[in-house]
Formats: sequence, structure tokens, C-alpha cells
Amino acid sequence: MTVQIITIDGPSGSGKGTLAAKLAEHYQFHLLDSGALYRLLGLSLQQRDLLEYLDTKMPNCVEIASNLDIQFITTGNGIQVLLDCEDVSQTIRTERVGEFASKVAAIPELRAALVERQYAFAQAPGLVADGRDMATTIFPNAQAKIYLTASAESRAQRRVKQLQGMGLDVKMNDILANIIARDKRDMERTVAPLKPAIDAYIIDSSMLNIDEVFKLMTTYVDQQLAK
Repeated sequence: MTVQIITIDGPSGSGKGTLAAKLAEHYQFHLLDSGALYRLLGLSLQQRDLLEYLDTKMPNCVEIASNLDIQFITTGNGIQVLLDCEDVSQTIRTERVGEFASKVAAIPELRAALVERQYAFAQAPGLVADGRDMATTIFPNAQAKIYLTASAESRAQRRVKQLQGMGLDVKMNDILANIIARDKRDMERTVAPLKPAIDAYIIDSSMLNIDEVFKLMTTYVDQQLAK
């Protein structure tokens, strides 16, 4: 049986995670939040005081990456993420852990250690894969490829609202600066840089609400999966 794959790539704060979950529910597909994998690895390495010693402790870091105890549990309120049986759903969405993830994602050895785990998510009847290089590197033969973007300012506003909703005290200028810096790092890294696949459907969500973006996505996906 052919496993149908939908990829959603794009920068931080573009709404990929929310919309990937909605698409997975809509099509009754499995869900891969690849960004969460990198955040989970970054968090795990930080907890072990290894993140600052990636160059000298690489074998240890690769072993940890290959054996992370991770669970994604679908709930009525979204996805619950467990690391070593601990609920880290909110922790991994903080800006601090996002920085950990960006550092990890730039290391070829650590990316390679997580690739096989990402492939394993491609199970029948289908998969929605959310990340930064799903269409360009991990699933280049996906039937439907979406690149979701938005202006840095609109993404920062959404991020502030999300973090404040989690009870965190954040400042717009700090979040915007972090997003701009992360965009630059993700787009300029030598390994799997953030960019749209040549055949991706590009959506700018700066001036669109979630329902409008979801409608654009499902219209496109329906056309692609019907081929």
C-alpha cells in the first residue's frame, strides 16, 4: 500500500504545527513534528550539560540522539509530547529550547541520527510531516508539498500571544530579534537549509487566519492526492 505524504515546511512561527495537526486529523494521517525532535534532542543534551560541548562530546551526543525516549500522544487539545516519560509539551515550545534546537539542527552528525526515526513515521494510510526540510531532504517524493511562511513581524506577534497564553512574561522586541536570528541561521546553514522545494505550494499567512490557510491547503492537497 502506498503511503501518501504531505509535507509542510517553513520558518518558526508560521503556523506549521497547528495546521499540520489539523491536516492530520482531517485526512486521518499520522503526524510527524520534526521540529519537536530537534527541540527534544536539544533539551535532552542541555539537561545532560552536553549542548555546549558538541564538538568534543559528539559520540555521546549521537548516541543520545539515537536512543531518545520520545512519545507523541494525540489529545483533544493537540499533541502531548513526552521525553523520558515526562510531559515537556510546553517546555519544548519556549524560545530557549528553540535556540537549543537550532544549534542541534546545524550539526550533520546529529541530523543524521534523527533521519531514520523520521522515516519510520511514514506509515499507512499517510503522514503529515511538519518541519524545515521535509520536502527538500527527508521526503522529496511527497505527493503534496507546502511551504508556509509569514512576515517576521506577524510571526513574532503570534509567538508573543502563544507564550503569554502559557503564562510567560515575554517582550515583542526580544521575540522578533530571536525569530530574525533563527531565520538567518536556518537559511544559511550548510546542511539542509530552510528553503521551499522547487515544486512546493507557497502560502504566505501574514494576512490570513487559520481557517483561510487551511482551506487553501486542503484544496491543494486534495488535487495532489487525487493524481
